[in-house]
Amino acid sequence: MAQSELRIGELAARTGVSIDTVRFYERKRLLPRAPRTGGGFRLFGAETIERIRFIKQAQDIGLSLDEIGQLLRTGGGANECRSVRDLLSAKLAELDERMRRMRDFRRTLVNHLATCEKELKSHGQTAECPVLVDIAHFDRSKKPAGKSKEKRK
Repeated sequence: MAQSELRIGELAARTGVSIDTVRFYERKRLLPRAPRTGGGFRLFGAETIERIRFIKQAQDIGLSLDEIGQLLRTGGGANECRSVRDLLSAKLAELDERMRRMRDFRRTLVNHLATCEKELKSHGQTAECPVLVDIAHFDRSKKPAGKSKEKRK
């Protein structure tokens, strides 16, 4: 075994993924098929470490394994570069939208926290959580009026 060749356990340990994850990536063709020793052990080249790290980073920014596979299969030509650009542009737009929704939700949480603090300050032990009251009121207002509970089958 050459010094640059790694068995699956060594590769998993150096990249922080499980052995099952390495096998899964290989099955999904995110990693090239590793040659095997006479004893049946997979041998991975050192470059596989960087490939797995790329896969994990791409997942962290929200790319699916199929999208990552598309990126890894590109040859670097102009058409592939356009395809990568389009994919990354779409992911950035998706990320921007998620961040906008998170900022909106953060504002909602800040408002709820302020409302809770105000209620606790003014009513102490007898405080009723205004957030839960609002949520319960909202849930009741969504139910259609005049309808009875569904019959159970």
